[in-house]
Amino acid sequence: MKLAAAILAVIVSAATSVSAAETRLSIAGPAGTLQGTLAAPDGGPKAPIGIIIPGSGPTDRDGNNPLGVTAGSYRLLAEALAAKGVSTVRIDKRGMFGSSAAAADADNLRMSDLAGDVRVWGREAQKRTSSRCAWLIGHSEGSLVALIAAQQPENICGLMLVAGAGRKMGDILREQLNANPANAPILAQALAAISELEAGRHVDVSGMHPALAPLFRPSVQGFLIDQMSYDPAQLLACYTGPVLVLQGTTDLQISMLDARRLAGARSGVTMVTLEGVNHVLKIAPADPAANLATYGNSALPIAPSLVGAIRAFLARHP
Repeated sequence: MKLAAAILAVIVSAATSVSAAETRLSIAGPAGTLQGTLAAPDGGPKAPIGIIIPGSGPTDRDGNNPLGVTAGSYRLLAEALAAKGVSTVRIDKRGMFGSSAAAADADNLRMSDLAGDVRVWGREAQKRTSSRCAWLIGHSEGSLVALIAAQQPENICGLMLVAGAGRKMGDILREQLNANPANAPILAQALAAISELEAGRHVDVSGMHPALAPLFRPSVQGFLIDQMSYDPAQLLACYTGPVLVLQGTTDLQISMLDARRLAGARSGVTMVTLEGVNHVLKIAPADPAANLATYGNSALPIAPSLVGAIRAFLARHP
């Protein structure tokens, strides 16, 4: 349902040691109404502000998705940063959740569409807090969106790339598929499909194993072709502003190799290793079953080392 006003509600969150006002936002995006949530500490107008950009698939502004992730990571991050004097806007992607009216078909979007929306959110954040610019905090796929948005760097303070790929998406998918021995019966088909998409060609799925259907469904292949064309490290090399790369050591989806490739893309990039932190930004063991159990547990706090690293980086770049 469309929102009737830009500010729908203001609530006080008791989840942090410092009170933080949350304001639901509705703004005009390039293709329709976009929605998000502003979390600001007391005295928020003077606080630095970041845009929390969600990861892949149907992930909402709080960091949850209907595929089984209910960790609430972005909400918890916003609350923890507000307690440290940092404002954030966490957003619903175009075509999804509160921003569903902004796209008739979320599968038919391109990375540049998402990046364009982030730039609009950055301008809105500036107005809301009287900041001179906004930081982009991109998580997972959101890291790539942030890098694309930053190719037009006006009004962007800098980038914080959290659990972001440092290689092209095709290479990441190959690694993930090869890492699981159970994929052996479908591996040849999957790898062939990735190569076709990388070459800009659509894939015939009529004879494909059913297990691969969700990944390579025809409706999303245009998006995958577009996404696979970007090299995150090359994009970072073209951006001259401050960059913080954050990577957890127990992340089952993105490796330290990716973080090192991002950090090595040019001089001046700050990299912080988050010991024992997984892909949903919680403290978690390396054991896959125990690690994945945290994906459904919103009661677990956000990793303190992540919040501390962001705050320390902001202190060095006022």
